[in-house]
Amino acid sequence: MQQSQVLVDHDVASPPKAVLKKLPEVTLAFWVMKIAATTLGETAGDLFSQTLKLGYFLTTIALFLIFVVTLVVQLRSRRYHPFSYWTVILSTSMAGTTMSDFMNRDASAAYLSKGSTSLGWGPQGLGLGYPIGAAILISVLLAIFALWKVSGMTFRIRDIITFRGEALFWSAILVSNTLGTSMGDFLSDSSGLGYGGGALLVAGALAVLVALMKAPAVPNVLLFWLAFVLTRPLGATAGDFLTKPIAKGGLDLGTTGSSLVLLAVLLGLMAVMQVQERRTRVGGAPVAEPVAARAD
Repeated sequence: MQQSQVLVDHDVASPPKAVLKKLPEVTLAFWVMKIAATTLGETAGDLFSQTLKLGYFLTTIALFLIFVVTLVVQLRSRRYHPFSYWTVILSTSMAGTTMSDFMNRDASAAYLSKGSTSLGWGPQGLGLGYPIGAAILISVLLAIFALWKVSGMTFRIRDIITFRGEALFWSAILVSNTLGTSMGDFLSDSSGLGYGGGALLVAGALAVLVALMKAPAVPNVLLFWLAFVLTRPLGATAGDFLTKPIAKGGLDLGTTGSSLVLLAVLLGLMAVMQVQERRTRVGGAPVAEPVAARAD
């Protein structure tokens, strides 16, 4: 999906002015990094909550605080920095993993690692189940988009430059990643498809969204957010496929090893993006442009 095709609304409330880009272009590289970050978010979240036995409650608190710290750094930045942006994406993916687990699961042995009898301190899950948890998250996400629409601010990523606009954007990202985790866990654990089957189903749905880009009647902003949500269950099922026992249909590579490999891949991609961004600025490409001058 190209950036110019994905988000088309403009912030009509904003006067023409020169702005600095705060968020990335939506290209193929963007989606590759999104899937890598969400897969790492799944394995790393399970590493802390299950392998290290911190539990869903403590891990959710810790990872949410990390999300807040990384978000503050991103909001204080005056321009787009790949490391800063993708660190926030990763933190939302990790926090979303344990937030989803805490909402949907309970303390029963079905959700504990082999040989474990308990996880961490505090309540280990609300036990709402995937349907109720998904309904709550979808309602929250729709409320965020409704508030976003009423505010009159742009849905176009490259034009989001205000604090309020970024706050809405990152709120939607956090909730969509949590919702995507619930969807991925449902496909892996409860649908009967297994990890591989769940990943193939989500990949097929993403292929349909790509095909719909050619349909003028389907808003591209809708396609973007559907794809953003669906890449999370793809990462969740892929992460489970890497880490879960062979008897359950996984590769049993473990959360630690899988997380380290995925982290190395993501850091490498972030470094490439950082170098490209610096070359763009040094090469004389404009880093600021009039909002009113851009049109689709």
